[in-house]
Amino acid sequence: MSSFSPEVMSNPRAERVKAVARLANRKGREATGEFLVEGPQAVREALKAHLLDDNLLQAVYVVGGFLESHDEFAELLEQAQVPTRIVTGEVLHAMADTQTPQGILAVAAIAQPQLSEVLSSKPKLIAVLCRVQDPGNAGTVLRAADAAGADAVILTKGSVDIYNPKAVRSTVGSLFHLPVLNNIEFDHLIEAAKTTGSQVLAADGYGALNLDSLQDAAVLRAHHGGAEEDQWLEGQPVLEAPTLWLFGNEGQGLDEHEKQAADHAVAVPLYGVAESLNVGTAATVCLYASARAQHATKSS
Repeated sequence: MSSFSPEVMSNPRAERVKAVARLANRKGREATGEFLVEGPQAVREALKAHLLDDNLLQAVYVVGGFLESHDEFAELLEQAQVPTRIVTGEVLHAMADTQTPQGILAVAAIAQPQLSEVLSSKPKLIAVLCRVQDPGNAGTVLRAADAAGADAVILTKGSVDIYNPKAVRSTVGSLFHLPVLNNIEFDHLIEAAKTTGSQVLAADGYGALNLDSLQDAAVLRAHHGGAEEDQWLEGQPVLEAPTLWLFGNEGQGLDEHEKQAADHAVAVPLYGVAESLNVGTAATVCLYASARAQHATKSS
């Protein structure tokens, strides 16, 4: 049975159109538990995720002619059986947060993974955004975590709402690839994480430990079966161990309380004249350092 409605939506002032547009605001999302997914790549990944969880997508809106130039969507929509409406360009523009919508958007349910469930699954790698407020930076970290094979991304209280339309767009679909926990209380997170045996590393430009040195040590252990236990006994972090990486606010970095909560502060070395790295770049380097060490351990 087709999921397409035969009726074309053409009134940009219709109540349904206004209801979708309200999802661009936090109040609208909180009232409905839903958020906007805009653009072909994000909607494609959402449809694929919906095939695994048919509670995810609530509706899809697409302009006439889009499916003719994007063959894969017709098949995905048929498989997913999401209620789908053809709309005029004016209607899509009224619904969308972007000034130039790309022909398709969806309404999705906000996922609510529980911290206890994420930590009980014995995660190897988690990215924690501490008061990261820029949607683009949050999306960059989430994409990096996804690419590095992280088990989850956690945003603490004071961080951007990851379901903000700009943040959703900046994840380019990675939001649908791994558990993402929003608005988590920092102290509760750290307390819960440490009961699982995970180490907590703070990415800090002034950290006493050097990420390059930790990577060199991980390579030696992977190739020579070195003394991982000795490293733990000496109180040094081991990159291949289960890890929560803490990444701080764009302007202030991690505050003293956040740094004190970590087991170790680790600096990414700077070999040029730049004073610091953008949080998204630093997170990418740190997450890949852990991912490389963990995968080397698996294959050794």
